[in-house]
Amino acid sequence: MHVPLAVLIDLLHGAADGALATHSLQLPGYPYVSAVPFVPDASHRPLFLLSLLAEHTHNLLADPRASLVISEPGEQSVLQRARATLIGDCVELALSDAEVARYLRYCPEAQQYLSLGDFRWFRMQPERARFVGGFGRMGWLEAGDLDVAPLARLDEQQFQAQVSSTLALGVRFLGVDPYGVDIESNGQRQRRSFDSPVADTDAAVRAFRRLAA
Repeated sequence: MHVPLAVLIDLLHGAADGALATHSLQLPGYPYVSAVPFVPDASHRPLFLLSLLAEHTHNLLADPRASLVISEPGEQSVLQRARATLIGDCVELALSDAEVARYLRYCPEAQQYLSLGDFRWFRMQPERARFVGGFGRMGWLEAGDLDVAPLARLDEQQFQAQVSSTLALGVRFLGVDPYGVDIESNGQRQRRSFDSPVADTDAAVRAFRRLAA
């Protein structure tokens, strides 16, 4: 099955957490799996804020190869939800102030961890992804399919200023990219996908207003 990239991007932006599998240092040869929150960056790669005390952080510093399992939010059985496994390297990096601010919009609770001083940023660079959308609906995406730069450098502050009056009470803006908008409603992260990728901020505003209407 051919898996459109937009389908995986929507899944990445709709999921607030996943299961991260690393190579165990304590039991070499065995996988070690942890539940972790993440935020997709501007190129849709998962970003993690990890404690230096955590077992998975020790594992990644010794061997960056990892897998991340994510699934579509919902009440139905996990086997009925869209899900994906990303496989790649998860390495430590430094984020700009703007990137940190964006992460904190998605995960405000991370602010308390940053003040502790023993947390570090990691980013996964996927090499392959296995998507499962239901019975008989599955396929692989390769590194060339996944290594996509943003189609546009959308101005998130400008976008937020123009759509703030469109957001319903209790809805909070998180981020925008060429494929859609991320919001928080009733404490849950939600994805609003555009009909087609947009090229600039004005086009994103128009696309979102059509969705809101």
